[in-house]
Amino acid sequence: MRDLRAGLEGRHAAGLYRKRRIAEGPQTPERIVDGRRLLAFCSNDYLGLAAHPAVAEAFRRGVDAYGAGSGAAHLVNGHTRAHHALEEELAAFTGRPRALLFSTGYMANLGAITALAGRGDRVFGDRLIHASLIDAARLSGARLSRYAHADPAHLEAMLDGSGPADTLIVTDGVFSMDGDLAPLPALADIARRQDAWLVVDDAHGIGVLGDRGRGTLERFALSPDDAPVLVGTLGKALGTAGAFVAGSEDLVEHLIQNARSYIYTTAMPAAVAEATRASLRLVDGEGWRRERLRALIARLREGARQLGIELMESETPIQPLVVGDSRLAAALAARLLDAGILVPAIRPPTVPPGSARLRITLSAAHEDEHVDRLLDALSRGAGL
Repeated sequence: MRDLRAGLEGRHAAGLYRKRRIAEGPQTPERIVDGRRLLAFCSNDYLGLAAHPAVAEAFRRGVDAYGAGSGAAHLVNGHTRAHHALEEELAAFTGRPRALLFSTGYMANLGAITALAGRGDRVFGDRLIHASLIDAARLSGARLSRYAHADPAHLEAMLDGSGPADTLIVTDGVFSMDGDLAPLPALADIARRQDAWLVVDDAHGIGVLGDRGRGTLERFALSPDDAPVLVGTLGKALGTAGAFVAGSEDLVEHLIQNARSYIYTTAMPAAVAEATRASLRLVDGEGWRRERLRALIARLREGARQLGIELMESETPIQPLVVGDSRLAAALAARLLDAGILVPAIRPPTVPPGSARLRITLSAAHEDEHVDRLLDALSRGAGL
């Protein structure tokens, strides 16, 4: 039998051990975590909608109308009018004919990639794509090749010798640990010339980027034809839970017939769908949230610059501070925690060896003084 205790002790010694924290209360910047009131800069609730009264009220109404659970898979009897309405609204939101709900973002990527690629096909993924995309490509049976991060020239060189197999180019829209954007215009151009499908996981772009919050594709003024397969999550900027794949009529029908992570799982509660419909209305009607977020990003970056703290290049709410050594990153996170600020250290294998970091994330719900408190704590802890 494998010695599990030795493996755990090894992770402790390397500064890689992970622990869960117990939070209380709604998802807001200041909340009780492990019995302490902390100021958090680690949530993906970018627009501050997770605790919005209109979203919570829509959820309550959904429970009253549909109960707490959906009871079955979408293809049995778990697909309610609420689910269907949300799919139609997500399709309209993304400017595509159809959208299909999945219970999680991981399952959406798993379902889409394994339904579109198989043995004999090729999947080309950015070196820093999300773990769910890597797992999906491996499970599909297709041959997975990784191109250098955000390097279209490297991708094109690899594609030129890839042969006639069906090809997917897979990328995050916003890379979750670096906060930078994929070079989508160049990737879309390569996909067209190589007769490949571009799959964009825009989990961290939907709701945040673009004048209307339509995500990374809107940020680059690209059309649905440029990226035929769009994956988005509901548990980040939209503040609820679940995910979707948006695309053509044929794409969605193909996924309904073939995506195992859609077919063989219970549908998300209808109440979550109703809450998400309320979130979509807020994303459309309250553009000030994106403006507020951009102002907070600028405040953090300018403050860090004045303090001589170098953040990674990012225009998104993800503002990483690379420390390098895992133990040093953990020590800095602990120093911030002592100051009442929660910014967990991100260490390998989530990020490459030697690039451990603090992944600072901002929300439209943060106040200016929150950012100033973080900058002050960072200035005092950076001398570790």
